[in-house]
Order: sequence, then structure tokens, then C-alpha cells
Amino acid sequence: MPEQMEVDVEVKISADKLWDTLRNSVTVFPTAFPELYKTIEVLEGDGKGPGSVRLLTFTEGNPFAVSKEKIEAVDDEKKTVTYSVIDGDLMKFYKTYKCHIYVEPKGEGSLVKWTCDYEKLVDDPNEPVMIKEFAVKTFKDIEAYNLKA
Repeated sequence: MPEQMEVDVEVKISADKLWDTLRNSVTVFPTAFPELYKTIEVLEGDGKGPGSVRLLTFTEGNPFAVSKEKIEAVDDEKKTVTYSVIDGDLMKFYKTYKCHIYVEPKGEGSLVKWTCDYEKLVDDPNEPVMIKEFAVKTFKDIEAYNLKA
């Protein structure tokens, strides 16, 4: 039975700046956040568009070591992206795992809506809190990175 988890994160940078950082995550994340991301490799496509497949390797101490993601849909105008996790540590626990990120302006900053639809392989009543916390940390790190720039 599919379940959903979501989180809204407010940041003090413009929606355009946040979206640009997210869209360029392949090059920005390993450089800007070396404590989280070891590498992000583009396996198929350009790493940004639908059909692109990326292999994310995380640093030690993170909830998972690797994640292979496929970008399903992107709308630069509406600042939305949908991706599915298709392989990696997460898939030991989930049959399906699809995330949607939506960035919208809010006051002087922006609001990130992050929603995940997932189907568990094991019967566990808990939502994947570690993954949610990792997402929130990433959006807050993007904010700090852009405020320093």
C-alpha cells in the first residue's frame, strides 16, 4: 500500500537561486556539501532532464551509502522536479520511492515542498524520518551555501 511523507522548508534565498542550485546539484552538491555527498555521477542523459540517471555516493555517517535516481519530470517554469530512486541502499526497504520537489517564492525567500510517495517492502508503521531529516538538512545547507556566496 503506497504511503506519502512530506515536509515544507522555508529558506532565506530566492526561489530562482534555490532552483538553480537544485538543477546544478551534480556539480554543486559534492563541492558545496562534501560532508554529505562524496560524488554525483551522471550515468545517462545530462543529469538534469527527464530520463537522466544519476548515481549519488554519500559520505560515511549518512543513512545510506549510494542511491541511483532517475529524473522523471522537470518544469523549470514552475520549478518542479520529480525523481525516482531506482537502485541503492534505499531499495532494500522500499518497493517504490518517488519524490517531488516544488520551489515557490515566499516573501523575501522561498518555500520548498518535498513530497515522497513510497511503498515499503517490510511492514513498518514508521515513516522514513531519517530520509526526511536528510532532505531538510540539504535544503538548509543550500540556503547557507547561497547566503555565503
